[in-house]
Parts: sequence; C-alpha cells; structure tokens
Amino acid sequence: MLTDRFNRPHNYLRISLTDNCNFRCTYCMPDEKMQFKPAAHLMQQPEIDHIAGVFVQLGVNKIRFTGGEPLVRKDAANIILQTARYPVELTLTTNGTRVHEFIPVFKDAGIQSVNVSLDTLDPHKFTLITRRDEFDRVWQNIELLLHHGFKVKVNMVVMNGVNHHELPRFVALTQHLPLHIRFIEFMPFTGNQWQGNKVFTFAQMLETISEKFLFVPLNNHPSDTAKKFKVPNYEGTFAVISTITAPFCANCNRMRLTADGKMKNCLFSAGEADILGALRRGEDIVPIIEQCLWHKEAERGGQFMPHFETMNAQTMQNRSMIAIGG
Repeated sequence: MLTDRFNRPHNYLRISLTDNCNFRCTYCMPDEKMQFKPAAHLMQQPEIDHIAGVFVQLGVNKIRFTGGEPLVRKDAANIILQTARYPVELTLTTNGTRVHEFIPVFKDAGIQSVNVSLDTLDPHKFTLITRRDEFDRVWQNIELLLHHGFKVKVNMVVMNGVNHHELPRFVALTQHLPLHIRFIEFMPFTGNQWQGNKVFTFAQMLETISEKFLFVPLNNHPSDTAKKFKVPNYEGTFAVISTITAPFCANCNRMRLTADGKMKNCLFSAGEADILGALRRGEDIVPIIEQCLWHKEAERGGQFMPHFETMNAQTMQNRSMIAIGG
C-alpha cells in the first residue's frame, strides 16, 4: 500500500482523461479561449492502461476518471472498458452532456456510481455559469442514470451571491429521487477569480438548509471528503465538501494524475511528478510515484493561510481546475 510520511494509506487514484471540455464554467476554466494540450502531450490509451496497472499493483482499488469532461475524449469508451479489467471500483465525474451515449459502456464496465456536475436548477443561470445552453440535456441524463439503476451524486459548487440560495431546492430533490447532492465550498485555482467573500461556508450551508428542513447526520467513512446528512424519510441524501472551512486532510487517501501525465499528491500541491515523461523514457515509475506521495503536505498542499477570508489566491502555485482534473 502506498503511504505518505504522515502514515496515510492511499488507495484512490483520480485520472484526468483530457483537459478539454464542452462547457466553459467560470470557476473552472479561466479563459473562454483557453488553449488545450495537443493530443501528443496527453497520455495515450496504452500509457493510461500501463500507469493504472502500476498503481493497482501498489494498492489502488478505486479509480475515478475526470477531465475536463472525460466523455469528450474520442477513445473514452475504450479506456473505460480497458481499465475495468482491473480489480478496482471504477467511477467517473462528468458534466452529463454525453451520458446518454455511454450507458451501455458504463454497464459493461461495471460502473455503479456516477458524479454529475450541476451548479443550478435555473436553466438561464445554468447558461450564465457554463456559457452553454445544455441544462435540459444534463437533467434528462441525470434522470436516465437513475432509470438505469446507477447511484447518482450531483456536485454543486456553491458560490456566495451566485447560487447559494438554491440549496433548499437541491435538498428538496431528494424527497422523491434517490439523488446524493454534494454541496462544495468554492475553492481557489489559477485564473478562477476566487475571493474569500465568494465562499459560502459549511456552517452557512447547514444554517440555510435548516431554515426549510430538519435533517440528521449520517455516518462517514474516515477517508470521505463529504460530510453526509439526510432528511428523514427522504429517498436521497445531501452532503457538504468543506475544503475551505473544515478540511478533511487527516485521512486523505487520494492521488491525482493530470491528462498530460503529471502526478499531483494533492489537489492544491504546488509540485508535480512527471510520470508520463519517465514512462516514455523507459524509466521505472514506481520510485517516482512513491517519492511524490512521500512529499505530500499535511494539509491542502501547504498553501492555505489559516484564515481564508484574507487569503490572496494569486499567490498560490497551481494549475487551473480544468488542467488538474476534478
């Protein structure tokens, strides 16, 4: 099992298939005309398979595909089915626009759970946030996933003054639908114009929801990123990913691989390890993986100030969210 210097075991790998996306969400992509990596600079299908196999040998038993939008990659189906050969829990995060094309692939790959990003239930606001008019398609595909028996987690990035007032509407969805809503505190990344006053905090979320609903906490696994809750007798649940105000780093078990083959030991790590470059040079990538993980900081990449309200996001060394992978 891969372990860092804080004795945290790591068994969960997130692999970005592409830095491209068919949305242009303002909090994720810094520029509408952003230039994406040339295909030759990205991990190719055999390289993804080889690297995933090495991580599995080192103890990884859960792999999540991310992007950009992973399903816009032309060989996404082949990569998913190929990776399904490994003894891992396989899942992915998507914006939902192409899910209808992949239902048979998901089933053949044994995928049971899919995360869908959806930041608003207002079609007009959806277009403003994503810069694309695709709300109906995304919602139809969420319903399609439920119809086919998939566990569906809906990821909502909560931004103060933008969509924070919609939390009760999202919770209301869980009354008759077995959805698992996950409210995510707005996080700083290169170019996303983050400011402390845009963060709608974990405490504020619970206070807002409690004005409309009575809810109870649920048990969480030690390595869970989300603090889970449920309105009694509702079919679904909701949760908060409180990266900014109540981090969960003490039991982190996650590693990330960017689409261009760089390993990040934390979402906020300043440094990266060039796994793909080493592989293409014929080097053993195991020591590089182990060394990268060993240098993982105790909390949030070692880059956060104690008080987020006064933090200057411009001083952080990182990529944009789309270039990291969700």
